[in-house]
Amino acid sequence: MFTGLVAETGRVEAVRPRGSGRELRIRSTFRALELGESVACDGVCLTVERDEDGVFTVLAGDETLRLTTLGEVQAGDAIHLERALRLGDRLGGHWVQGHVDGVGRIRAVTPGPQWTRIDVDAPPELRRYLVAKGSICISGVSLTVNETDAGGFSVGIIPHTSTITRLGAFRPGDAVNLEVDVLAKYVERLLGLDAAPQGAAPALDMARLRAAGFLDS
Repeated sequence: MFTGLVAETGRVEAVRPRGSGRELRIRSTFRALELGESVACDGVCLTVERDEDGVFTVLAGDETLRLTTLGEVQAGDAIHLERALRLGDRLGGHWVQGHVDGVGRIRAVTPGPQWTRIDVDAPPELRRYLVAKGSICISGVSLTVNETDAGGFSVGIIPHTSTITRLGAFRPGDAVNLEVDVLAKYVERLLGLDAAPQGAAPALDMARLRAAGFLDS
């Protein structure tokens, strides 16, 4: 479990194929990483296999490569990093699992006097989980959805976030990992709304809504 508060921007030292996946060697300032520890890499939860001289190794499997941007990462690329949440840590972002739901595309970047607006196109199957003032994780960064539209959503990036993450360098067309708020998916499942075809608005089951206490009986 993570918070979406990026600890640092690391650097990919090397990438090599391993079976149907890719092995990534990442340089960071993290110290005393334990074997088997989870680290979010651009929002993707991966397991530390080795940690030597400030460089740790993780393996991204074929399913991860299919659903995330890690299949495009090359040596020299910057990458957002966050260690797993510990009991007692402050939860300054939101509950992030590191289980990317899909890849979005930056539609527009609009600088402003106090913050930068970023518009993102989201896959159709993810749009029903997006709500204004709700939470979204973009390549490992916890953000608040400002607005939604037919193609996706927008967020506002303050100067501090632009400085400590790569978000300030994003450009239209860039691919980003998206993880929607897991609470929305649990509510959908409990109410029986998860059977709708991809991209379609789920039909409300009024009986389930009443049973869950959302409607008067």
